[in-house]
Amino acid sequence: MADHLTLEEREVIAQRNAEGWFQKDIARELGRDKGTISRELRRNRSQTDYFPVRAHEKAVQRRRERPLVRKLDQPELRRFVCDELKKRTPPVNIAGRSKLLFKDKKSRISHQSIYTWIDEQKALDKKWERFLKFKGKPKNKRNNDGRLPNATPIEGRPEIAERRGRIGDFEGDTVHGPAGRGGLVTLVDRKSRYLLTEKVPDLKSDTVTEASVAKLRSVPKEKRKSTTFDNGKEFAGHEQLARRADVAVYFAKPHAPWQRGTNENTNGLLRQFFPKGTDLARLSSARLNQVQELLNHRPRRCLGYLTPHEVFHGIRPGCN
Repeated sequence: MADHLTLEEREVIAQRNAEGWFQKDIARELGRDKGTISRELRRNRSQTDYFPVRAHEKAVQRRRERPLVRKLDQPELRRFVCDELKKRTPPVNIAGRSKLLFKDKKSRISHQSIYTWIDEQKALDKKWERFLKFKGKPKNKRNNDGRLPNATPIEGRPEIAERRGRIGDFEGDTVHGPAGRGGLVTLVDRKSRYLLTEKVPDLKSDTVTEASVAKLRSVPKEKRKSTTFDNGKEFAGHEQLARRADVAVYFAKPHAPWQRGTNENTNGLLRQFFPKGTDLARLSSARLNQVQELLNHRPRRCLGYLTPHEVFHGIRPGCN
């Protein structure tokens, strides 16, 4: 049902009112609230009589003269949207998150309203669009021919891990910097999308193993069940990792990145902050931790607009 009365509805109101109907009965016939009928007869009648065409013209004119109020004119909502945009949270996720945080529907916002506002700000030379996600260049293919010795194939991964049915099943990979300039080790929980990442000076298997063990052991034992890698040589120390971190280790099929899609997507998010060619050897631990926290506190549509931090730690968001 439209928010505003139509001319046809006003004609019914005029006829039933002239016939002496009670306002509640008129409302029932039109499927409207009784208060809507009461306000219409009070505000749009001409002197003592109610004429539908004249009433409709008065209502339309009143709407035209009403100051335009946009949702993002609300300071609290605008501050929320701006803070999330600065974290590079996509507008669709900001919109979904607003439904969790704001009880008042007037304080909730659609992703289209956010995009419209960003376009308006562009005209004022306020370039909020720079915080929007952009498409990166295609990833370089790595040579993953063959499996590593003693590697357990992904087919052996339990069904509960396949369907993301529990916390603690990670996917692992590395993000490369320029040749010989180190990189990042990334581990992402399949269910919550919670990210663990560590800078490494090189991508040798011993170095990657040490970093992976340290990051996995930074979470409680009950929240580390398994991890799945590709067949890169940097993961040749998988047996040592499994023993020291007390996790099962599985390997995806060669040339099947979709089997580690959660990690692939998360590495793409990291590339928003550290584009290809970034000298990761010069990246400070403080900055990497800041980005890790930002992504872990970013609401995700796939999580019902909860954050990875909330899902991983079993926290429910409060409402303003």
